[in-house]
Order: sequence, then C-alpha cells, then structure tokens
Amino acid sequence: MTMTDVDSTFRALADPTRRRIIQLVASRSLSAGEIASHFRATRPAISQHLGVLRSAGLLSEQRKGARRLYRAEPKALAAAIEHLQSFWPGRLEALKIEAERRERQRRDQRSR
Repeated sequence: MTMTDVDSTFRALADPTRRRIIQLVASRSLSAGEIASHFRATRPAISQHLGVLRSAGLLSEQRKGARRLYRAEPKALAAAIEHLQSFWPGRLEALKIEAERRERQRRDQRSR
C-alpha cells in the first residue's frame, strides 16, 4: 500500500457516516437505497459518501440489473490495519523495557 493509498483510506474513514457505511456493508451487499435508509442524510449525500469510499478502494460495486450493490473491500481495510500495526512493534518493545526498568527500580528501593 502506497502512502497515497493510505492517505486516501484514512481520509475516507475520517468521516463517521462513511465508517458507518463500511459497518453496514461489511458482511453483506446493500443497495444505495438500503444504505441511505440508515441515515437522515439525503440520497445524493449518501451517494457522495459511496463515491469517496469507492475511490479509496474501500467499497466494491456490483451491478444487478438496475441496482448497484455495495460491499466493503476487506483487502483495503486489511492494508490500512497493517499500516497502523507497523507503528507498534518498536513502541511496544520500548514500553516493555521501560516497565521492566521501573519495576527493577521499585524492587531495588524496597530491598534497601
């Protein structure tokens, strides 16, 4: 995943309506009308959100006759999660080392 892809993903997910849309279509495909029924926003507003999510690769669109069905793209979400997790290994190790150092200090102080 390139930094442009990561930026696009996080920009798309920054909006609470778009995060909710991803939740709605995570396990099943829904039409734009079915998605819109979960919101107070207008259908054109929901269509704009769907466009942003599609552009970011977070949604796939399948046509069935006149209907368009939307579903979350797990690979795009997995790539974003993987990117976030890449920050943790070194930091968790540093946290562990610091916690162990403080525990040794406490033990040393008690034994004096």
